[in-house]
Amino acid sequence: MRRADRLFDIIQTLRAANRPLTASALAEKLEVTMRTVYRDIAALQASRVPIEGAAGIGYVLRRGFDLPPLMFTTDEVDAIVVGAKLVRRLRDPKLHEAADSVLAKVTLILPETLRSQAVAAPYFVSDGDAPEVTGIDLAEARAAIRDTRKVAIAYVDENGRRTERTIWPLAMAYYVDVTLLGAWCELRQDFRHFRVDRIVRARVLDERFSAEDGRLVADWLALGRERPGAPH
Repeated sequence: MRRADRLFDIIQTLRAANRPLTASALAEKLEVTMRTVYRDIAALQASRVPIEGAAGIGYVLRRGFDLPPLMFTTDEVDAIVVGAKLVRRLRDPKLHEAADSVLAKVTLILPETLRSQAVAAPYFVSDGDAPEVTGIDLAEARAAIRDTRKVAIAYVDENGRRTERTIWPLAMAYYVDVTLLGAWCELRQDFRHFRVDRIVRARVLDERFSAEDGRLVADWLALGRERPGAPH
């Protein structure tokens, strides 16, 4: 682990702790020697990070301390870069824009040593084979989930049968090349999963539904555990 990453982890660990942490506890968590912890604590204190305490007693971070500009480890930078590229497999233009924006913002604040890693990372993700989505605006679908608004859809199943339904959208499930909209279906009076590429028309309604303080989503998640796998 780079020393900068270790110093960051010490601050984060002390920030989350609800009691003083000894050098021994910090050394065990960071998988370093106690001597290294003492040296790192001294370096942080010299940099005016408000760590209070002493050897044998424990250390605390004074409440209200804000970290300097956001910093990431090398693995975290890799995760952001790969994650942003994976989002491009989804047929969701707004998410594409958001992922590009996140990557640009992160790159802007990185120090020079990490910036090149983000800009020219040798990680490549295929475009995938997900079908184009034309019958529903996925950004509007996500908004309907957040706002608990019903959605009227026309849906064509794998056998070509078309139905008109009003659904209560609960979640989006992203598989490798298929995106599903999990919902309560008023027509079937049960939970259903709809492939977004098979929705031929959709309209978000003004009418809201009750998410029952999360219980509806919990029931939907329980259904997925009982019947694992991607519906068709």
